[in-house]
Parts: sequence; structure tokens; C-alpha cells
Amino acid sequence: MKHKIIVAGCGGMANVWVKDALTRKDTEIVGLVDINLESAKSMSERHGLNCELFTDISEALSTTNANLVFDVTIPASHFQISSTAMKHGANVFGEKPMSESMEEARELIAIAEETGRSYSIMQNRRFNSPMRSIHKAIQEGKIGKVGYIGANFFIGPHFGGFRDVMDSPLILDMAIHTFDQARYLTGSDPVSVYCHEYNPPGSWYAGNASAVCIFEMSDGSVFTYNGSWCSEGMPTSWDSAWRINGEMGTIIWDGASEPYAEIVSPIDQTGKFIREYEKLTISSDYLERWGHEGCFDEMFDAIEEGRLAETDCRDNIKSMAMVYGAIDSARKSKKIDLRDYY
Repeated sequence: MKHKIIVAGCGGMANVWVKDALTRKDTEIVGLVDINLESAKSMSERHGLNCELFTDISEALSTTNANLVFDVTIPASHFQISSTAMKHGANVFGEKPMSESMEEARELIAIAEETGRSYSIMQNRRFNSPMRSIHKAIQEGKIGKVGYIGANFFIGPHFGGFRDVMDSPLILDMAIHTFDQARYLTGSDPVSVYCHEYNPPGSWYAGNASAVCIFEMSDGSVFTYNGSWCSEGMPTSWDSAWRINGEMGTIIWDGASEPYAEIVSPIDQTGKFIREYEKLTISSDYLERWGHEGCFDEMFDAIEEGRLAETDCRDNIKSMAMVYGAIDSARKSKKIDLRDYY
């Protein structure tokens, strides 16, 4: 199948998407769309593209007959771009989050169902090789049944632009990655959340750039998230720092080094106050193509094989539910049942 691609949104992140498309033999970029035509022109020149430039997605779809849209616009534009693309008969690969509300996310799923189009979300961090390796170790029972997952995220990026004026920049624009990773690791769905959002001294964001969240998951485990996007000094990895506790051991990953585990030694430990443990190395040499590349491979393969992608909108709405449920919990100062969100 030949993928005729329109790239909607020609900001910095779109470069990653364009570069991947240009490496594939079955893809052709036929159009660039941006409300600022100069941005589209710059993107075209930067990558040596010979395609048409537009400011309107409907015009681009009608003119080029594209069958795939890369939605790399800001979150506020995702619903309009993705819904328009599917109604024109094109599949969509979109940046996270799916939309700016649960209502829009549900409607996008309904449009995907009605049109028969594929709509998948870029959740690149679940495709990082160490993350896949940890998931495999959990599935193989290396630490027994998981009871607790914890992620700490503390970084101080000075983006400027739309993030600085968002109401909940951390949770909406970044924490969805970590929430999605937690779902992937446990293979379970979110049941409830209690969240406290805040904006600490020195923050350069208008909205709350820090949060503490407690999630109950459908497998009985608890996932906690403690994060800040205005934390100066001692930054964690962009993948967070993880601790996963199981019946028989614990997995640690700092988001940058090799993950490892300590598991209960099989020796006789009768009467011991604290048991002896053995260190278990968890090799992260799991995927040849990590992150964005790994997620692109999965999304393209899903279309070719006529199946739903791992990050299909029908699954990703559960990660969205964690985001908007956490925001609702913080605003209402109460625990939120998430099962009605998706």
C-alpha cells in the first residue's frame, strides 16, 4: 500500500515525523499544512520536499487525495485536524493527547468507527527498549504479581509558547506519556485517581506545572506519579525514574541506565527478618528501533496488516482518562472513578 501523506503542523516536532516518512519506500509526502504558510515553506525547504503547501486541511485533502495524515499540531487543533482527515477518507497518526477533552476523544473514536479509518496516537515512550524489556520481565513473572508502580518526574524545561499558558501543562502535555507507560507495564486499566496539582515557587508556567497522583488499577495494583515541569536541578530522565514492586522482588529503572531487579533468593530463608536477594539484570537490548521509530513501525504495520495498532485511539482513550480524571480530581479535591471516562 502506498501511503500518500499530509503533514499537518510544521513546528519542531514535525521534523521527527518527516524524517521517518522519508526513510520508508512505501510513503510519499504530498502536502504540508500550517496556519503559518512560512512554516510549511521552511519545512519543505529543510527536507527537500517537492509537495504542495496549504493553510487548510480540507483543501489539502481534496487537492492531494492523501490517504494518511500526520497530525503534529498543538493539542487544541487535534480534534479538527483528525476528524476532518477521517471524514475525507484518510487514516491518521496523531501526536498526543488525542484531544483537549474526553468528549472530543470519544467523538474521534466514533468517527473512526463510522468511517472505518485508522486513528493511532504517538505514544513513543512505551516503545523505548528498556520499557519493553521491563514489560517482558513482568509478563514472565520475574518479580511475581505486581502490587505497586511508582514514577518520579522532575525536569525544568523552558519551552516558551503554548505550554507556558496551559492550565495543566504537566499532566496534559507530558504526564500522559508516563500514565500510558504505567498502563503498558501492568497491562491493566485505570479504575480511580486522586490528584493534587500545584504550581511551586519560581514556576514560569501560568498553570499548575506540578502534581502528585494516586491511581488504582484494574489488576489491584497502585500507580503513583510525582512530577514537576519546573524543577531546577537534579533532573530525572524524560522517561521518569521507576520502581515496580512485585511479590518476589522489585524492578528499578532510572530512565537512562539499564533496568535491573532484586528478587528473593531461592535459598532457605526460614526465620530471616529481612530476606536475602539476588540481582537480576534486565537487558534493554530489546528493540532495534526505539521511541518514535518503534511507534511509527507499529502504526504502519497495523495498517498493512488490517488490525488495530497498539496505540489505537480505542486503547489510548484509557490513558486520556487518566489525564482528564487527574485534572478533574485536582479541581474537585476528591477521588474520581475513571470507569465512566472511557
